[in-house]
Amino acid sequence: MILYILCIVFIGSPFLPATGHPHWFFRTPDFVRLQSLFIQGILVGCLFYFKENFLVFDWILIAALVASMIYQIVKVYPYSSWYPRKKPQFPYDGSVSILAANVLQDNTHCGKFISLIKKYDPDLVLAMETNVAWEERLDEIEATHPFSVKIPKENYYGMHLYSKKELQNVKVNYLVEEDVPSIFFEYSMCENVSVFFACLHPAPPSPTENETSKERDAELMLVGEHIRSLKKPVVVCGDMNDVVWSRTTRLFKKMTGMIDPRVGRGFFPTYHANYFFMRFPLDHLFHTKDLFVGNMERTANFGSDHFGMYYEIHHKNGAKPPKNPKLNGDEKKEIKELIDEKES
Repeated sequence: MILYILCIVFIGSPFLPATGHPHWFFRTPDFVRLQSLFIQGILVGCLFYFKENFLVFDWILIAALVASMIYQIVKVYPYSSWYPRKKPQFPYDGSVSILAANVLQDNTHCGKFISLIKKYDPDLVLAMETNVAWEERLDEIEATHPFSVKIPKENYYGMHLYSKKELQNVKVNYLVEEDVPSIFFEYSMCENVSVFFACLHPAPPSPTENETSKERDAELMLVGEHIRSLKKPVVVCGDMNDVVWSRTTRLFKKMTGMIDPRVGRGFFPTYHANYFFMRFPLDHLFHTKDLFVGNMERTANFGSDHFGMYYEIHHKNGAKPPKNPKLNGDEKKEIKELIDEKES
């Protein structure tokens, strides 16, 4: 009986609503697709192992489990390394590298993170969950990265950005919540190419954070609307506190036309660094089609609950900024609703 109950639960779990629910618990189906897919496979095996005489109900249960597994695979397959992709091989006229990491405010192993900075030698370093103590520790890298934006906070939403060369049009935003910042700036790749960066770390839906995902979703939609008003290369990166196959993230990519370099490369799960069986791809980078990512790596564990991500971003030689994708009426309505919900 217990096996039957588990099978029924895991048949329906992938189809539970993942947006707009008043409780954070019901957002988990999007997060645990890989884990639930694994459990569904075990349940199918258990049915064949423990059952001797199969009834019609048993075959219906197995068919439903397999159908649910196929649905899960369709959702996550594009982000696996088995998904076919065109490897980026374009001539380029400018490049920038970035090391982005949620360092965990309480992490005392700053030396390990600085060692990663020295290893990758990125043009930009984005550190999230940084407070005054982390700012003091990161003073060391100002010898190589003298230009910075420092937003120390003790609420686990501090953000520090360090650059080898001067940043342009820097703006610190509080788009949705007054204590959750984001950083907008422009970076000159070469003489004629300037890239707009949006560095984000929205608060997740959880028992200790926000009851729903509306704050996080609204921030992503607001950034998407801003990107649609730009006529230049764009990069969005940070700890998004959402998986790449969620409805909100897919809507963000649709409205901006941005590319996820994970597609065809692998899942790159970045959280939780200490529990391999409960890891999710929460740290992202998206870019417009006039850019491409060459090297992309997940860093070693440096004491945080997140792994860091390193990217080398190039501008396609002579490429023009792509036009905004067209949105249908339902998509426009959903975007407006997600933005308006932040006020409710």
